[in-house]
This record gives sequence, C-alpha cells and structure tokens, in this order.
Amino acid sequence: MVEKAGYSERSLKRYFYDYLSNYPTWKIRASEKVNLLIDGTYFANKVCLVLYRDNNVKATLLYRLSDGEWLDEFSEDLQNLLSLGIRIESVTCDGLSNILGAIRKICPETITQRCIVHIQRECLVWLTKRPQSNAGVELRKIVRRLHLIKDRNDWGYWIVDLINWHEQYKDYVNEKSYHEPTGRYWYTHKSVRKAFIHIKRALPDMFHYLDNADIPKSTNALESFFGHLKQNIAIHRGLSKEHYKNYIKWYLFFKSNENRFS
Repeated sequence: MVEKAGYSERSLKRYFYDYLSNYPTWKIRASEKVNLLIDGTYFANKVCLVLYRDNNVKATLLYRLSDGEWLDEFSEDLQNLLSLGIRIESVTCDGLSNILGAIRKICPETITQRCIVHIQRECLVWLTKRPQSNAGVELRKIVRRLHLIKDRNDWGYWIVDLINWHEQYKDYVNEKSYHEPTGRYWYTHKSVRKAFIHIKRALPDMFHYLDNADIPKSTNALESFFGHLKQNIAIHRGLSKEHYKNYIKWYLFFKSNENRFS
C-alpha cells in the first residue's frame, strides 16, 4: 500500500486511525412494531457487543459496546427504543437473566420468546452424547426433537412425551444423596435434573412463535452475524481497544447500509 499510495507507512496509519475515529452517528430507524432479537458476544480486550436486531426488516436497530451484559444497560436501551415511539411486540433472547429482568422492568407486556436452539444446545451438553441412564437417554431423544416443532400439532405430541417422561422418571429426577458427616443433601442425578428443570422453567416462553409467524424462534441470525464480524476483525490483529471498538462501529454502519454502498 505504501508503494501504491506514495505515502509513508506512518502517514497511512495516521489516516486510517483518523478515519476509524470519525465513525458515523448511529440513527435508529423508526418502526411501528418490531420483533427484536437481542444477544451479546465478546471480543478481545474484554469488549462486549450487544445487538438489538429488527427481525422484520433484517437490520440492526440499536447496538451497545460495553464490558458485559448488564441489567441497567439493557433497561436503558429498551427504554430508549420505547421513548422513540417504537412498539416492541416481542423479544427473542437466550434467556440471560439480565435481559429477562430488563424486559419485566421496562416493557412487561412484551412477548418473551426463549431461543429454542440455546435451550436445546444447553440440555444436550448436560445430558452428554451417551447418557448413563435410561432417563437421560429418553430425555435426550425428546430434546433433540425440539427444533423440529413447527405447529401446535407437533407441540402437542412433544408436550405429551415430556409429561409422560416426567411421570415415569420423577422419582429418579428428585432422588437425593446424603453425606452423613456434614449432614448435607444433594440431587443424585444432577445433569438429568438440570436439563429437565431448564426446560420446565423456560416452557411458558418457548412456543410463542407457533402463534405468531413474525416472532423468530431462535437468535441464530445474530450468531451468524457475530461469526462474520469476528472473521473480519480477526484480520486486523493488534488494534488498540479504542480502535477495536471503532472498527466494530464502522462495520455495523456499513452492514446496516449495504444497499447504499453496493
């Protein structure tokens, strides 16, 4: 680039860093109704990017660069969206407690859709590929069908199988062990119980997408977006934390305005 541009390497770096620092102001697109996808991802230098994606128009509505996924920041972002007159019909998320807490606090009437893929993935990790009990084997089969539920008919069969599983194995799930010297009890079959309780707690918010086609059932779109961003930014190793953040801001700007620059 030095040979082609006719500038020194030092000058080119200065130009690039000036360009990075002058990132554009983000403009929130007004919308009467949105079905949000909310998720965060972590980069180097402890940078956390939280995205609020409008699933209806497939575009980033709002973003935040922080050092974590905090309740106060989620609450502030949701409040800002509402203050701009945006009606949030639903939020699809991975079930992070801070996101759920912010929704309950700021927009309790909003439909919360738990990401089906996250639930399935976490349960399969706890159950392992080769469960050591019949209860684990059977629950794994039920969990593996979760992403295949496309209508209320599929849902009905799945729910019946889950209820029947619990009736058969509830004693196994609730079995406890006792350590006499310390007087402590604990659940004997922790992994199987953890997977079942995870589904049980998420169940009220797992299937809203069946009744409203606008509600996405997973945050896969954001995970794909994050993956592409990380591939691109990995090329630019060595950026300072500030330049790292500015690169992400420019990337989001160009991705949000692809049609203008194509």
